[in-house]
Amino acid sequence: MSFEIEGLLHKKFETESKSATFQAREFVIQTDGQYPQYVKFQLTQDKCALIDSYNEGSKIKVNFDLRGREWNEKFFTNLNAWKISAAQDVAAASLPPAAGMSDFSGINENYADAPATTAANTKPEDFDDLPF
Repeated sequence: MSFEIEGLLHKKFETESKSATFQAREFVIQTDGQYPQYVKFQLTQDKCALIDSYNEGSKIKVNFDLRGREWNEKFFTNLNAWKISAAQDVAAASLPPAAGMSDFSGINENYADAPATTAANTKPEDFDDLPF
């Protein structure tokens, strides 16, 4: 099961060699919102270098999996990151206009002489002009 989250890179830690064949690296992101959360993720093996190109304070998007295990009647949960990318701002990610819809300049000029409609001057018979 895969998940995705965006936030500011708060802290990144050094890579740790857990054994001769296993290495791991952790980092923390701060989520947006009224109550920001600090969420710690883990990178393993060849993925440890994914965080190198991002500085603390950068806005990033993290794709991750939930990992759980049991050891001596104790249970552990890890957020295993497998992809990190720069997050795009909503304003910067605007889509190009649809074909034929790129220029709306002058649209109000066509309706300059139309009377303004308000709740005060609307009558029930104004709504009886349905086309069916």
